[in-house]
Amino acid sequence: MESGALIPLSIFYIPSFGTINPIWTMKFPMDILPASFLDLGALNKLERACFDKDAWPFLDLLAVLTYSDVIRLKAVDDGQMIGFVAGDPHPSQGFSWIATIGVLPEYQRKGIGRQLLRACEAQLKTPRVRLSVRASNAGAIRLYEQEGYHRADVWQAYYNDGEAALIMEKEREI
Repeated sequence: MESGALIPLSIFYIPSFGTINPIWTMKFPMDILPASFLDLGALNKLERACFDKDAWPFLDLLAVLTYSDVIRLKAVDDGQMIGFVAGDPHPSQGFSWIATIGVLPEYQRKGIGRQLLRACEAQLKTPRVRLSVRASNAGAIRLYEQEGYHRADVWQAYYNDGEAALIMEKEREI
């Protein structure tokens, strides 16, 4: 296969949503699958590796893996969780939040975060999607801008070390 060719990932099935179309990536083959409370240990490891002092506490991880309305997807390579995304829909308010998205450092810059983001967005049925990102995280900000997000707000001193969060929003037709 030539370099840069599109590689189909997997078609996965989520009972409440039916069959999802194949997800395509240009760099890294993996599976994107639903996550559950059985992934708690792997998600805890991923959170610590990605977010260090800003990693979610154990009970928050348990909540994101069990709340009924939350979209939760994991990227898996060779049986290992290498990425995770959670989408929290607020249909009565007309928007959803990407509550968290992370990829293990050794797997970053391979298109995994982009594919997780797209897969989660595909299941969120609101006209706007929001997320927060560290103001200093230029790589993530660039990714979100490439995916159609714009800067909507700044939350000062949001992170544990006092750094601000950019609130980014994507408007789309549903």
